[in-house]
Amino acid sequence: MVSSSGNDDDLTIPRTAINKMIKETPPNVWVANEARELVVNCCTEFIHLISSEANEICNKSEKKTIPPEHVIQALESLGFGSYISEVKEVLQDCKTGALKRRKASSHLENLGIPKEELLRQKQELFAKARQQQAELAQQEWIQRQQAAQQAQLAAASASASNQAGSSQDEEEDDDI
Repeated sequence: MVSSSGNDDDLTIPRTAINKMIKETPPNVWVANEARELVVNCCTEFIHLISSEANEICNKSEKKTIPPEHVIQALESLGFGSYISEVKEVLQDCKTGALKRRKASSHLENLGIPKEELLRQKQELFAKARQQQAELAQQEWIQRQQAAQQAQLAAASASASNQAGSSQDEEEDDDI
């Protein structure tokens, strides 16, 4: 995350991610806000240190992209060799997850249905949905019209009843 000043010193990790990790790690322990801020700063500094070292390794090997191996070499050269086995496990999990996502996205391709046919089917489904929506709207309009007509008839009959009742009142007044 970069602030408006654009300084490298302003790069930080999202606090929500750190807060989530803090809540999950020590059960039933409250962590002060100052301690949370310290953890964020330490994580940011650690990542900056590792990425800078990995960048140097990448430059020495005349590459333009930092591969995972450079990060592992950076951990080793900075004295964090004890983390390498966990890093390799996480890397394998990431590769497995990425492979599963690629397989899921290519699932449609493996169906054997050409893209043109899939597009035609999609357009057909949308056309059916639009037709059903139009029919529902028409039915609702008809129901509203019927309700309005019934309300008008009820109002007319009530008005007729009131007129008939007032005529009877006038006749009774005349009799008196």
